[in-house]
Order: sequence, then structure tokens, then C-alpha cells
Amino acid sequence: MQFVRAGLLLAAMTLVSSQAIAEEGDPVNGEKVFKRCVACHTIEPGKKKIGPSLHGVVGREAGTLEGFKYSDAMLESGIVWDEEILSSYLENPKKVVPKGKMVFPGLKKEQERLDVIAYLKSVSEE
Repeated sequence: MQFVRAGLLLAAMTLVSSQAIAEEGDPVNGEKVFKRCVACHTIEPGKKKIGPSLHGVVGREAGTLEGFKYSDAMLESGIVWDEEILSSYLENPKKVVPKGKMVFPGLKKEQERLDVIAYLKSVSEE
């Protein structure tokens, strides 16, 4: 009986630990997922491609990175890129900014979105 309780306790602790990691995101996996984005985006500060640099994007107001020409829809969106709105945008960009320029179909898996956000936060702190 004691082994069963210990096993259940261990299982519960593992589940809680897994959920905490999942909710936070894994920046190492996020870097791998971000490779889908590098055709259009970079994480290098001040550099732009087809899309703006995503260095420091978490907490930034949409359409404010100097030197990049944003769509009117993005400029008028009033978005501040917090984790929640980033996740929604990464899932379905056209749903969040319908007339925006981004053509990416989105990351449908929540864990991938959390991982990419964790990666973007980690590289912005460097």
C-alpha cells in the first residue's frame, strides 16, 4: 500500500512538473520550431527581412520597430505583443490581424507556440 501511495505521489508530481514546463515553453525546442520563421524573420536586433526582426518583440507595441514598413492593419491594431496575443497570432495570424501582410498559416500546436515564445524571450534577454 505504501508503494502505491508513493507511486501515485510521484505520478502527480511528474504531471504537475510537466504542466509547468508546458505552460512556460521550452526555448531549446522553440529555437527548432523558429526555423520555420527564418525565411521572413530574424532575431538579430535592427535587422529586417521580409518581416521585422523579432528581437525584443515580447512587450513591444505592434508596428513600432523603426525601419520596417508595416501594413496599415498592423499599425492600427493597437496590439502589444504579450504572450497571450503572440500565441493567438502565431496560431492564426489572419484571425488576429485580418488585413495584415503575414501569410504564414500558423502554428496549430499550443506547445510549439509556447516554445517559440520562450525562445523569443530568451534571445531578447541576451
